[in-house]
Amino acid sequence: MFDWDDLRVFLAVARNRRVGPAARALGIDATTIARRLQRLEAALDSQLFEQVGADRILTLRGSALLAHAESVEGATLEALADVKGERHSLHGHIRLSVAEGFGTYILAPALPAFHAAHPGIRLDVITASGFLNPSKREADMAVMLARPQRGDLHVQKLGDYRLRLYASRSYLATRGEPQDRSALKDHALVGYVPDFLFSPELDYLDEVHTGLEASLRSSSIGIQRRLVIDGGGLGILPDFMVANAEDLVVVLPGDVVITRSFWLVTHSNQRKLARIAAVSNLLRTCAEGLGDRA
Repeated sequence: MFDWDDLRVFLAVARNRRVGPAARALGIDATTIARRLQRLEAALDSQLFEQVGADRILTLRGSALLAHAESVEGATLEALADVKGERHSLHGHIRLSVAEGFGTYILAPALPAFHAAHPGIRLDVITASGFLNPSKREADMAVMLARPQRGDLHVQKLGDYRLRLYASRSYLATRGEPQDRSALKDHALVGYVPDFLFSPELDYLDEVHTGLEASLRSSSIGIQRRLVIDGGGLGILPDFMVANAEDLVVVLPGDVVITRSFWLVTHSNQRKLARIAAVSNLLRTCAEGLGDRA
């Protein structure tokens, strides 16, 4: 017999790809997860997952069910919002996933005033390495470096920003200033740890010149900024992160200029909630004139 609540279990496993994380997300034990998946497959007379090691991979029929299950989930959330009066409420919890640089230098300065204006909104700003995925319900909203290509999501471009090659005056006084891109191989470079590049848009050095490798590396753009300021080497930094760093100098200013974009991503069925709209307005305001900041 078909049980609607089994769709919730199916979604958790499909999004986490494993029974253990799905069980923790739902707050029920793994044995119950496995039993309810078996019940759902029996009710639908379909195999929904293939097991590859510890992973559960969607079959063709499982992929077909996923789209319908997400529609059911979205409709359920919208119904709850209407019945509970949340659609027009400026109260509630929002989890927002953002890039570290955006969160620190663009968003954080505006948060005290936002909280004063909307004390009923509890906003969690997550800047872990790698974005939480709204399509998997890991976050309510996200500011991402690339436009998502799938999922029931509402996506809008917040704006472009510019990155350039920077060095401290002390570093250049000691090591000299490179005259072209090929000369960068003779300099100490600051950059990301390749294994922790959670987005291909962060692979700046290879875009500047093939084969460049950083000798001082961090998954944190904040740490990279500090390393460049303290004379550790040359590094690619967003212009909006160096406005108050008077010791930094643009290197190869007419040659090395990289443009990236920030994208605001929300669930299609949540974007009309008043609290979501309030945070969206905040983010759009914060991003105004982003490309002109230096």
